[in-house]
Parts: sequence; C-alpha cells; structure tokens
Amino acid sequence: MARHRVTNTCLTCAVGSETETITFEGIPFPAEITAGGKPLSLLANGITDIEIHFLQIKYNAIGVYLHTTDTTLLGHLGAWKGKTAEELLADAAFWSALVSSPVEKLLRVVVIKEIKGSQYGVQLESSVRDRLAAADLYEDEEEEALEKVAEFFQSKYLKPGSVITFHFPATPGPAEITFVTEGKGDARITVENEHVAGMIQKWYLGGENAVSPTTIRSLADRFAALLAVAA
Repeated sequence: MARHRVTNTCLTCAVGSETETITFEGIPFPAEITAGGKPLSLLANGITDIEIHFLQIKYNAIGVYLHTTDTTLLGHLGAWKGKTAEELLADAAFWSALVSSPVEKLLRVVVIKEIKGSQYGVQLESSVRDRLAAADLYEDEEEEALEKVAEFFQSKYLKPGSVITFHFPATPGPAEITFVTEGKGDARITVENEHVAGMIQKWYLGGENAVSPTTIRSLADRFAALLAVAA
C-alpha cells in the first residue's frame, strides 16, 4: 500500500486539512479520520468480491478505523497477546471481544463496481436479519430498524468512488451511516436499535463469518503485530 500526503477534502475529515493517505486497490484512504472528537487510525483494509468463471469481480474496498493510541483497545484484547494471526483468525472469541471493545470504530466502504443501492441494502438487511434470528434477537423493533436501513439505500445509486461510512460508538448504542457520492450532498441515517447496530458491526468485523475475509485477514495480521509488542 502506497503512502503519500494530499490536501484532503473528504467529508469525514477537516476540509482542506493536509492528511496522509494510504492507497489500497487504487483508492486513497485517509490514514486518520476524526470521529466523535477523536482521531481514528486506519488499521486494516480489505475488499468484498465474488468470483465468476475464474474472474474476480471486486465490489467495494474497505478501511477499518480504530482508536489505537491509548491502551484501552489493546488492554481489552490482552488475553490474545502473543497469538499469531492464524490463531486470531480461528478464534471466534477474539472477534467477539473486538466488536465489544469500548472504543469508537469507523468503517469506510468505497464503491469499486457500481450497483443499485437497493441491492446493497437488501444484502445488508438479509445478512443482519439472519444473524439476529440466529441469536434470538429478531423482534418487531429490529425488523422495523432494519427496514429503515434498507429504505435508506433504496433510492441511492452506488457509483464508483461513492463512500459509505459506518460510525459505531465506544459503548453499545446508536450507529450512524453516511452515504456520499459525487455531485450530491451527504445523506445520513441513525440506527437507533442497539441490536441492529451491533450486528451491522459484526457483519464487517465478525471473524470468519464476516462479509470480507480479506478485511478480517488484514485485521488479524495487524492485531497479532500490535499485541506482540503491547505492554
């Protein structure tokens, strides 16, 4: 991944501020994003893709941002100090601990291959609904919250370069989804339902069952390195 500095004007960063970026799949990701008043560092990247007749089709590039400059996150994951990336990949408890860690998290999803927003919304709704049902957490309130998320994407068109941002608070609670595309202002929705917000997070960060295996691999590599030198 190439690093360089640019004058960044992304809506999740201070407009006009000089920010280091990291290029992944030809897409510049800010090395740091301020959310909730705190700087969150780019910790991992990955893609969502499918293979059709031996041809790889890439849909989205993903950046995972976490607050790693204090001891909260690594302290929360201290039980896995000294574990290899392969051991972390196979340990469902580690990924559950990561999702429940008391730090803010931000996911930046950049569209590579254009699709209708309704397609993305249906995929998210179906995957999260199945996870909630499996955990016996799918009630009327969750159904209503998920329908609102699907409706949010219904009228959107995910052109290449469009950005979907998921911002999760340090403690379980509402999550915010932002959609930005060229030529239009940003659109936002708050996911008030705690169970739905938590399962959206698990959809991206939930270990071997997450939507992007490459993102999970990248996270495992980074955390194995970070935990190896943690105090």
